[in-house]
Amino acid sequence: FTFTNWTEGANIASTNANYTFIIAGNRTFVANFKADVIPPVGPAPINLGSSGNFSILTKSGISSTGITSVQGNIGVSPAAAAAITGFGLIMDTNGQSSHTTIATHVTGKVYASDYAPPTPSNLTVAVSDMENAYTTANNLVTPAPVLEQGAGNLSGLTLAPGLYKWSTGVLISSNSSVTLSGGANDTWVFQIAQDLTLLTGAKVNLIGGAQAKNITWVVAGQAVLGSQTELYGTIMSKTLISLNTGSKVTGRLLAQTAVTLNASTVVAP
Repeated sequence: FTFTNWTEGANIASTNANYTFIIAGNRTFVANFKADVIPPVGPAPINLGSSGNFSILTKSGISSTGITSVQGNIGVSPAAAAAITGFGLIMDTNGQSSHTTIATHVTGKVYASDYAPPTPSNLTVAVSDMENAYTTANNLVTPAPVLEQGAGNLSGLTLAPGLYKWSTGVLISSNSSVTLSGGANDTWVFQIAQDLTLLTGAKVNLIGGAQAKNITWVVAGQAVLGSQTELYGTIMSKTLISLNTGSKVTGRLLAQTAVTLNASTVVAP
């Protein structure tokens, strides 16, 4: 906190922290402070555009087996609704969207390129925004990136806010974790040239107020989350995103091919 002034009643008595006054009867002075604004640490936030309206957005399909739960909207384009499987879709009366037979499977709406206007054009824009966001995030060079952290194995590491870059894949080993430590407005961007792999039981932990909405995983290959894994942040994959039994993502899945889910949970950040 930073000192601002001394006040007596509604009047400012002094803006000097060292203030001398004469006591003549009862007088009440109040020392006033303002909270210091701590600037966020890390890369500039990634603008998702209208792709940010989706918890899952893909170009070629979304498939689900087992009891999957998605909080938010899902969509596919240019693929048609037939590429969304395992949810039991029921068309809404306006023809612009559908919903699932079991409400908890997808709490929002389902959109596909062959639904009634304006859905096709809206999806075209959202997919373009998704691709642009991927390109922007993958081309970031500021702040200076941390290169090849952990030789691609994040198991047991604690990572401060920042930009991280690997020329290889990135792995979190079975039943181990990586911790992201930072404030509520700090950001992380992970640029991964190959696959992102979380083996069985692997987890991403957040401490210090870090938030999923400020974390971006930019994956040039596949993102594969094994059984009982947990990850925070938006996954932008150039290809496939696969979530296996019991896995959970608090964030978004934005795939330029497909997303496969097996008894998984996706929670909007």
